[in-house]
Amino acid sequence: MRLLDRYLLRELLIPLGYCLGGFLLFWITSDLFVTLEDFRKKALGARDIVDYYLAVLPEFLVLVLPIALLLALLYALTNHARHQEITAIRAAGISLWRLALPYFGVGLLLSGILFLVNEWLVPPGEEKAQEILKRHQPFDPNAPGRNEHRNLYFENTRDGRRWRIGVYHSETGEMSGLGVYPTESGGARPWELRAERARRIEGVWTFYNVLVLQETADPTAPPVPTLRTNLLAVPEFQETLEEINSEIKIRESMTLRAAKKADVPIRDLLNYLRLHPRLSRADWYWLYTKLDGRLAAPWTCVVVVLVAVPFGVVGGRRNVYVGVASSILICFSYFVLQQIGLALGTSGRIEPWLAAWFPNLFFSLIGFWLAIRVR
Repeated sequence: MRLLDRYLLRELLIPLGYCLGGFLLFWITSDLFVTLEDFRKKALGARDIVDYYLAVLPEFLVLVLPIALLLALLYALTNHARHQEITAIRAAGISLWRLALPYFGVGLLLSGILFLVNEWLVPPGEEKAQEILKRHQPFDPNAPGRNEHRNLYFENTRDGRRWRIGVYHSETGEMSGLGVYPTESGGARPWELRAERARRIEGVWTFYNVLVLQETADPTAPPVPTLRTNLLAVPEFQETLEEINSEIKIRESMTLRAAKKADVPIRDLLNYLRLHPRLSRADWYWLYTKLDGRLAAPWTCVVVVLVAVPFGVVGGRRNVYVGVASSILICFSYFVLQQIGLALGTSGRIEPWLAAWFPNLFFSLIGFWLAIRVR
């Protein structure tokens, strides 16, 4: 690494650390003021509140990291320009793009971190936070237990089967009070498998206390029992626990139809799409907008570099407050475009890829245009 790159990185990483810590502290403090009454109603103590914010910290990090990078870049570049360092570097024959190379490296690294945090830390963190909120609630014997779902319908359009499940434990995969029947028979049920409980053991669904019913040629006659057994293994049923859990998460999100953010992990979206190759138009737009939004979100850090570098190198006469105001304006504009795009995409008014990627494309073009104008 060249001496210049090390110098530029050092001058960036120090304000980045301060900005990131400051934004996280601000975000947590503002959220605490909003939810403090809710914490009191749920009888949470100081230790519980600390545990809660440690659980949601990855979600806050996803929100503030691009903002912190933008402000740190504008601060560092404005300082370099004010002290004529940018002019000296370019007078030495170093182009703007070469000067920005370490910044792009930081942007790519943070984009990768953002992707990993968003996919692997945020979802379990949200679940942990909900558990903490319920930590001191009085015991209700009639309430569903942890990771327990009742009266669940799981449809596998890929293989043409529907599962009706009385109680499903998403952590263990155990089911009770269930029935399985085909879905591609014009509403009829040529057969139905009923079981007291079921588990997936070594990749094979195993049913206990099974009754298999078969319809007769007479549509008015009741189904005829064709099999009764204590144990039945059905390797033909290829549904996995991951697919069932993804179905639950997607259905909950689709019921809300929330377009505020791309909040469903990619692996859950892909599992759902594998199970449902034939989607309605509304579901297709909703799911693919969420998927493209999930893929586009981490690239925000690279877009931030594209915008900040040409904007910052000409800011030698600006003070730090102008940099703060500029970063707020850029972030607000990006956020508005992102929300408009997701809303239009999930409602089917524009293509999902355009809805998700438009803010990145728009601000990238602005960054390239500003870079061309910089002399």
